[in-house]
Parts: sequence; structure tokens; C-alpha cells
Amino acid sequence: MAATFTRESGHQVTFTVATPADIQAKLQRGETPDIVVLPAPIIESLAKAGALRAGRVHLARVGIGVIVREGAPRPDISTVDAVRKMLLDARSIVHPDPAGGGLAGVALARMMAEMGIADAVKPKLTYMFAINGGATLVAKGEVEVGLFNISEVQSAKGVTLVGALPPAVQSYIMFSAAIHAGSTSPEPAQAFIKALADPAARELWQAGGLESMAGGR
Repeated sequence: MAATFTRESGHQVTFTVATPADIQAKLQRGETPDIVVLPAPIIESLAKAGALRAGRVHLARVGIGVIVREGAPRPDISTVDAVRKMLLDARSIVHPDPAGGGLAGVALARMMAEMGIADAVKPKLTYMFAINGGATLVAKGEVEVGLFNISEVQSAKGVTLVGALPPAVQSYIMFSAAIHAGSTSPEPAQAFIKALADPAARELWQAGGLESMAGGR
């Protein structure tokens, strides 16, 4: 999407990818990107603090999925009871740290507590973000089951995406975009956000493991 935008507008897009906590830390240190894309609650908080211009746009949402090592048997995750059984039977599990600044880890910790299995599962847990090595642990067979945002593991090497958690225990993260208050190129930034939120981009979002919000609605 960025390559198309650059070709059509002449404006180069450079991405910095990091966990929500790391991105917030960069902003606190004074970095001034043109566009900030983060989970909607964080964007709202930054906007209230004056770090972002008014006019956030909801881009896409992503759910949590289950991964196993490539070639390993796929566990049944079709129902809440099946997910509960998978977590209890697994020898080891990795998912984002609930205290690490991401939302998926918080949602998963809450899910396990509501299932009544938090204490039973705790000794088997490793906390790590997918982009920081969590998916790699599963690919190497060092951890049996991984639970991460689907967009972070859909194309990860050495793992199989079993599927999304069932609706009853699914937790979506809505990603929103806003222009930084210190942006030096607000007009091109706004144009790129518009392109990201265009219904024509639905298939590209889907290819990345996310569900487009079709125009920011």
C-alpha cells in the first residue's frame, strides 16, 4: 500500500514497527512521526494529551489466533471447551505479556481467568511478543502453543496458524491512525491515511490478517 502511494504521490513512506509500549516511549522521548497507528484506546489517550491532531481514523481490527509448529497436529479450537482443553493439555504456551504494553496479553490473561484455569496454566506460560521471538519459540518446538494477534503470525515461518479463537472468547484490537501534532507533512500524511482506510484496500488488509473497517467507520 505504501509502495502504491509513493508511486502515485511521490511521497516516500518509512515505517517504524514496535510494540505499543515501545512506540509510546519513542513519542515521550520527543520523536515526531507524521502518522501514528496504534490500538484505538491508546490513540484516544494520546489525542487527549495533545500529542495527536484531531481526526483519528479507524483502519482495521485483528483477532487472536492459535499457532503450532509447522507439521504438528492441529488442536481443536472450535469451541470454548475445546480451547480450555487445549490450554490444559499443552505442555507449554507462549503469549504476549499482560504487563508489556499490548492488549492481546491482557485479553488472554482475562480469558484464562474466566475459564478458571489461570493457576493451572501459569507454570506453563512464557510471556513474549510474536515480533520479539514468541513465534520463533513455537517454530523451533521450544513451546507447543502460541496465542497472538493473527496479523503478527499469519506469515511467520515455521508455524501453522490453526485459526482464530471462537467468538465467545475472541478479543479484537482496533487499530486507528492519527496525525502527530508535530508532523511536518500533514497533508501527505492525511492522504496516506485516506488510502489505508479506503474500501479498495480491504483485500490488502485481509492478506495481512486484519479486517478492514472500510473507510474508517
